[in-house]
Amino acid sequence: MSQTITRTKTTIAVESSQLSNPHHLADKTLIIFDWDGTLMDSIGLIVESMHIAGEAHGFTTTDKAVKNIIGLSLMNGIELLYPQASAEQKLFIQQNYADYYIANSHRTPFFAPIENMLQTLQQQNRQLAVATGKKRKGLDRVLDASDSHHYFVMTRCADEAGSKPDPQMLTDILQYTEQQISDAVFIGDSIYDIQMANRLGMTSIAVNYGTASSDELAAQQPTYQVDTPQVLAELLCA
Repeated sequence: MSQTITRTKTTIAVESSQLSNPHHLADKTLIIFDWDGTLMDSIGLIVESMHIAGEAHGFTTTDKAVKNIIGLSLMNGIELLYPQASAEQKLFIQQNYADYYIANSHRTPFFAPIENMLQTLQQQNRQLAVATGKKRKGLDRVLDASDSHHYFVMTRCADEAGSKPDPQMLTDILQYTEQQISDAVFIGDSIYDIQMANRLGMTSIAVNYGTASSDELAAQQPTYQVDTPQVLAELLCA
């Protein structure tokens, strides 16, 4: 049973019974984050980039459809959005998407108050990691641009492991950090994020401010669910 954490004027209200010890966040020594839509406010640029890339080759889609593929590897997402495209066209769409996104990536800051949260968690001696649908080159670029490499003990990308919801990224991080599943929590904004954590039985936090709706995320039965980055920070840093 998930906990829905909602922000009131002065308190955080927890709806449902208290969770058992295996999911107690204060005991988690490894905190793993998705990137786009969870730490970084990049959803709008992803949607815009995909529209421009697809339309350059005569294909159209909807904002919702693009949001639904965020979290998958880029080519997996393109194949779902444009199944009628040829293999060559899909490669061109992938390149057009990357070119536009890179040229405009200065428009993707961290959600407030994410950086303060990362600093606090690091000061609490938590190990922080990233498991993302981005390619390695793309993640390294945004880590450089946001000067945030130093927060994370390990990062794992879709071109280094199976695409979400395959849990290989999480198992690779667990192996590298020598942590157990019970030591970790995974935070993400897509249904694929929560499905990935659930496949391992890992504690999860779904964030409602990214790609999927709160109802879509709730259907995946995350351990916790939060509405805003502020509530996420308060929940993790408590």
